[in-house]
Amino acid sequence: MNGRSDAVTPQDELGAARRLGRTIQRTFGRSLHIRHLDAGSCNGCDWEIAALLTPYHDVQRLGIDFVASPRHADLLLVTGIMTRNLEEAARRTYMAMPEPRLVVAVGACAISGGVFAGTYAGRDGIRDVLPVDVFVPGCPPRPEALIHGLLVAVGRMDPHRPTSQRSLVTPTEVE
Repeated sequence: MNGRSDAVTPQDELGAARRLGRTIQRTFGRSLHIRHLDAGSCNGCDWEIAALLTPYHDVQRLGIDFVASPRHADLLLVTGIMTRNLEEAARRTYMAMPEPRLVVAVGACAISGGVFAGTYAGRDGIRDVLPVDVFVPGCPPRPEALIHGLLVAVGRMDPHRPTSQRSLVTPTEVE
């Protein structure tokens, strides 16, 4: 035991998961559909996102499903530095999503460029290309942090007001 009092217990995780499921149901009246966009990552964050679908975390029981088409997505989950070659594709993916829509930047690279910041081939994060609602820091962030980030993102959404009419607020960084 490390003696830390801020350690996350399984009960805390289960409580957060249940809150997320209730919030998704209340906000959407159905499942939350996520489109994952790899904008030039090392795949570390992608592995952690894949861990969300394992029996241990099993986010599908909470009403979260990953979809192949942005036309079916409510939330865009972006990993990577946003390479210059993917900027236009990322914008088109975002514009293809129906209103209301959310963007979550996952990992240090998507937030600030991470160890690749300042390189010629990419941006220093995705915020110059897409309007980010929530940042989930880490290199890579743990699945529990991803679940918490999704909870924060869904909690910020007003299902009755289009994204274009949302007030510009400072994106939230998940701890």
